[in-house]
Amino acid sequence: MIKYTLACDKGHSFESWFADSAAYDKQAKRGLVACPQCGSPKVEKAIMAPRLSGTRKRGTAPEITVPPQQAPVAVMSPVEQELRSKLKELREHIVKNADNVGEKFPEEARKMHYGQTEHRSIYGVASLDDAKELAEEGIDVHPIPVLPDERN
Repeated sequence: MIKYTLACDKGHSFESWFADSAAYDKQAKRGLVACPQCGSPKVEKAIMAPRLSGTRKRGTAPEITVPPQQAPVAVMSPVEQELRSKLKELREHIVKNADNVGEKFPEEARKMHYGQTEHRSIYGVASLDDAKELAEEGIDVHPIPVLPDERN
């Protein structure tokens, strides 16, 4: 699953999940992606920061900053609970089975893409500019799902 920040021709911004980047392209081409505020089918991907794992301890999630006396809350349907479970499984699988290359992620991804090193599963961190450049070079990178703390 991949989450895109999208913007319509009227300037409205919103987020939407897709199975992969090809699914977004296919749906957008058929006019199936529309702005939830105005209904415009003229929607494009907005620039967004990738959410790549850093060197945090395994199992920790980033803090959500909220004003004092408030807390982020949600009521999830069974479908959303199942999706959250699948995202957690995906994240755990990546962390368990891939090499954490940390801040060397862009460099290592390029080495593999251009055949300088053997291909393997890696994860790490990249700036927005680095992630954009990797994508422009045809290097298929994806954000790692980050979920709120499980103790809530």
